[in-house]
Amino acid sequence: MTRRIPLLPLLLAAMALWDLRSELQLLAEHFTWISLLTIPRYHLLAVTVLVFTPTLMRQSRSKRP
Repeated sequence: MTRRIPLLPLLLAAMALWDLRSELQLLAEHFTWISLLTIPRYHLLAVTVLVFTPTLMRQSRSKRP
């Protein structure tokens, strides 16, 4: 029996990371705590998707017959 990888949660996580790419690049170049704390303020949906990706993965796997 093979396990299928749930594609929808992975696609959502990839899109969230794509949305955050410029902020992550700025953090890599010049890390400050303030810049880290402002990311959820301006990219709330992307951060929420990344936080809930493990839950989405588990739910997708458990719903498969």
